[in-house]
Amino acid sequence: MSSIDEPVEVRNGEELDAEKVKEYLISNISGLSGQIEIRQFPSGFSNLTYSVRIGEREMILRRPPIGKKAKTAHDMSREFRVLSNLRPFFRYCPAPLLFCDDESVMGAPFYVMDRLKGIILRKHYPRGFVLSDKEAEALCNRFIEVLVELHSIDYVKAGMADFGKPHGYVRRQVEGWSQRYRDARTPDAPDFEKVMAWLSEKMPPESPVVSVIHNDYKFDNVVLNPANPLEIVGVLDWEMATVGDPLMDLGSSLAYWIDRDDPEEYHHMRMLPTTEPGMLTRREVVERYAKLMGIEVGKFDFYLCFGFFRLAVIAQQIYYRFYHGQTRDRRFEMLIFAVALLEKAARELIAKSDL
Repeated sequence: MSSIDEPVEVRNGEELDAEKVKEYLISNISGLSGQIEIRQFPSGFSNLTYSVRIGEREMILRRPPIGKKAKTAHDMSREFRVLSNLRPFFRYCPAPLLFCDDESVMGAPFYVMDRLKGIILRKHYPRGFVLSDKEAEALCNRFIEVLVELHSIDYVKAGMADFGKPHGYVRRQVEGWSQRYRDARTPDAPDFEKVMAWLSEKMPPESPVVSVIHNDYKFDNVVLNPANPLEIVGVLDWEMATVGDPLMDLGSSLAYWIDRDDPEEYHHMRMLPTTEPGMLTRREVVERYAKLMGIEVGKFDFYLCFGFFRLAVIAQQIYYRFYHGQTRDRRFEMLIFAVALLEKAARELIAKSDL
């Protein structure tokens, strides 16, 4: 079995009109000819991602999910512009090819980019994929280094100045995600009011460092070189990228990071191989990031708690669509349990914090 991430048959209800897609792409991307094959990448809970092969050329097509969407989420035009602006400064961005806002093609805006083919790590290592303890540690270090590379880009030179407002960034994030949670809450979801109040009370001062931030940086959004799996060749899923406090980005990333000694119930929501031998702990990640960035991080409780909360909001927004029958994807049904666990994790962190 190959360790390369491969697409599968398109899920029921998420099919594309192959002939319309083919006609549009051949008319707008030079050099395309031949039959079209459309398949879908089965992982991910947000934008829908397809493999589109026309003749010998394979591309990636991304479009918004079906059903209710947050007002500012799933902006295909913005994601395409992020890739276009950042690629000259950050070699890990896939090459964007085409943006389409003509909804007659598939009922929603979409964009197309080149495919970065490689290994993507998820909950368990792919079959046949093995890392020694030292290799796992080296991969974690490289993972951190790539994030530091992103956070060190001059966002003005990269044409990203209008993609966010650094001043007041943390406050807007806390207030904005709190409102999103309240809007998406279903009767079976925890209220998160204590967590939201704590985040509002404990907000840090304005960050002296302003960075381009990915906002969903994790192992299953990086692509590894099959010939050298310690080399990262790509970073995917830029839909939430913006400009702001880089520690908020790190906190969001570490919300996905389950440590080996975390309570057993938290391991049930693990999506990444961060408990494998040799993988760094959350604390070690923060320490190495701070050293590479040359900054003082201090107490990280606020940023990690925000990361837990933000991840819960994302899960709740997706679950909302399932709860109200706007999607038939049964994977979404279990997200309510993740929301509850994230609320518990945030409350336990608050209880132990000396902020």
